[in-house]
Amino acid sequence: MASAHKYPSDIVFTPSVKSLQSRYGSRKSYAHREQGDAWETAITPDLADFIGEQTSVFLATANDDGQPYIQHRGGPAGFLHVLDDKKIAFADFSGNKQYVTTGNLSDNRKAFLFLIDYAHRQRIKIWGEAYADEDVELITTLMPEGYRAKPERAIVFEVSLWEANCPQHIPQRFEAADVRAALEEKDKRIRELEAEVKRLKGTVAI
Repeated sequence: MASAHKYPSDIVFTPSVKSLQSRYGSRKSYAHREQGDAWETAITPDLADFIGEQTSVFLATANDDGQPYIQHRGGPAGFLHVLDDKKIAFADFSGNKQYVTTGNLSDNRKAFLFLIDYAHRQRIKIWGEAYADEDVELITTLMPEGYRAKPERAIVFEVSLWEANCPQHIPQRFEAADVRAALEEKDKRIRELEAEVKRLKGTVAI
């Protein structure tokens, strides 16, 4: 993706943003960071692993007038696919038939992905461009095995820049399935301990 930006972070830090950073005292720190390797422009193995574990993502788009829109997309872990070090894709399931995201992308390919892992208090922000692809073979490849949903198209996201944020202010929450598994493991351990206590009591009585 060709770019006239001096630094990758200029995608985010426009002149107006830099002006406010100068006004509020953070410009020096960010100027130092943008000249280094703090901003990634390709998907690393660690990011690919993080993406593959997610069951939820928020996709932001904007129409030709600049009106923003955020759409949630979810599925089983693995529904987000890393195609290579610059592309992420997922099957776009049939929903409420508004087609706002798809319509926006037909006018304006600029897009943004926001991923948040509440359990580990980690969030990832990804800037780039996206497009809808109705290739049947691609859609079939992206469909989660055994998942009961009807795919209408694929959404392919081309990464320009990404950043990991600190965990400050992220509430810690857990997936229901993880909580259920932990409780089942606890109950299993309780049963084992109760059986052991019963056995020991029998030994003492003898």
